[in-house]
Amino acid sequence: MQVPLSDVQVLHDPADVETVAGDKEETFAHMKEWKRQYMRGISHTPSQAGVYYEALKGSSHSLAKGSRNFRPGSMRRIRRRAVFKNGDCNVVQKHLQRRRVRFLQDMYTTMVDWQWRWTLLAFALSFILSWLFFALIWWLIIYTHGDLEELHLPDNQEESGWAPCVSAIDGFTSCFLFSIETQHTIGYGVRTTSPECPEAIFMMCFQSIYGVMSSAFMAGIVFAKMTRAKQRAQTLLFSKHAVICQRDGCLSLMFRVGDMRKSHIIGAGVRAQLIRTRSTKEGEVMTQYFTELEIGTDDSGSDLFFIWPMVIEHKIDENSPLYNMNATDMLQDKFEIVVILEGTVESTGQSTQARSSYINTEILWGHRFDPVVLYNKDLQAYEIDYGRFNETTQVDTPLCSARELNEIYKIQEGFRTPETTFTMRQLSHNHSDQAS
Repeated sequence: MQVPLSDVQVLHDPADVETVAGDKEETFAHMKEWKRQYMRGISHTPSQAGVYYEALKGSSHSLAKGSRNFRPGSMRRIRRRAVFKNGDCNVVQKHLQRRRVRFLQDMYTTMVDWQWRWTLLAFALSFILSWLFFALIWWLIIYTHGDLEELHLPDNQEESGWAPCVSAIDGFTSCFLFSIETQHTIGYGVRTTSPECPEAIFMMCFQSIYGVMSSAFMAGIVFAKMTRAKQRAQTLLFSKHAVICQRDGCLSLMFRVGDMRKSHIIGAGVRAQLIRTRSTKEGEVMTQYFTELEIGTDDSGSDLFFIWPMVIEHKIDENSPLYNMNATDMLQDKFEIVVILEGTVESTGQSTQARSSYINTEILWGHRFDPVVLYNKDLQAYEIDYGRFNETTQVDTPLCSARELNEIYKIQEGFRTPETTFTMRQLSHNHSDQAS
């Protein structure tokens, strides 16, 4: 079984083993001092320029206190990311041909994607403008019929014996009120149509049908905005940082996901993709190259039984794109890990997706997540402490890459061959005979 190493020095030749064994105390003292400087945010050599981002941001001894992006020996720069921490994509489109026409052709999706203030404004205007439009139509019908003449007004209709198209109409204001009553079938019982005008009967039927359709359309848009998957994703949590530490002797990248609601996500699955620059054999530079990371939790794979917060693990092995990166490379390289949580909402049956990302400075090397799920004997139930959701603990972790760590393990295994073990036992037996 491989034993996790806390402080290791990278060896590329088996002959170096004797040197390391001879200078063990000196090496240990050097690594101890290096780690102390490493955690304080101080570096003496260019190769040790990378430091913990957390230590830089909050340490009282840090040279970069108050700065998110500063590292000793480097220029201050803004970190680029494709996905923000809240899940929004950092993408701006331009030079789209016929953009407005294409968006108007899909009006329903366009209005659902609008911000709430524009949706509510469109909701109000759709009713107000339709009321005014139909009020104008009613006024034209009544005006052409002669109902607005002095002798044909409601107060004089009984004396003159005039039969109007719509009773109790004396101007545009009463036409506007009648338009509202007709479109929403209010029916106060004062203004009514008569058989004198066929056009009025047709317009009453048409406006009633339009009122039902417009109300259903606008109510559907508001309902779709309130129940869309993006809103459910607000209660799905991702840890603020990702961590790298050893698990079963191998370096692993880990992050934590959680759900604040009691209604669970059915069929929850997690994916992670690495975005970084890659050059092909032909010299083509691909600035946004996606690589799928193999992730899982415990022995369940990427499918989760999502009843409490879970730590998602990516094992850094030979198939991992992070296999050759050490602690310093992790801070100096430019990359982004996009994590996606998908599933079906138990209460509504709709699919939902939550996103987040981690750039290189948001990955803590040598940390491990604190447990948040404990059994409460008084409540006789598992208790989740979300106050510790982002809490981590520093643990001893090799600063070398996973590839270099595997080389060291192979060297250690070389000293445990049967021939070496037999020789050591013989020397121990001879030493015991001489002592006796």
